[in-house]
Amino acid sequence: MLASCTSKPNAAWVTQQARNLSWKLEDEGIKLSVLIHDRDKTFAFQAAQIFQSQGARVILTPLMAPRANAYAERWIGSCRRECLDWILVVNQRHLQAVIHEYRLHYNDERPHRSRNLRPPASRSDRVHLVGGQIERRTRLGGLLSDYRRLPVAA
Repeated sequence: MLASCTSKPNAAWVTQQARNLSWKLEDEGIKLSVLIHDRDKTFAFQAAQIFQSQGARVILTPLMAPRANAYAERWIGSCRRECLDWILVVNQRHLQAVIHEYRLHYNDERPHRSRNLRPPASRSDRVHLVGGQIERRTRLGGLLSDYRRLPVAA
């Protein structure tokens, strides 16, 4: 949904990111029910209040429990291994563009085992087509690829 970064995160920046996410979710008609975050002091109390005011329950992860934040840790690890470790990032704007492209690939194209090899953003089961050509679409200069079977012309 959002991909933003800064070299000096602080409470005001995190709170603004929470507002941006809240507005984006509202625009897309998505109701956030639970927000899970760690106890980092950068995550401001005001940011949590933004989501609480919209009816979300805020849960803090336990101290010294890295597995409690497994989904976020998995995304960060995948982003580093599959993307950032292979690209020389030259500045913040470039980093934002790279993360934006990776996020699109991760949510819309990359297969996930926990979703029966469907990406998180897929709305329905995939249709299995017989025959047809394979199309390759690339992102980030060919670093990331998505393969799709084209329908057979009637």
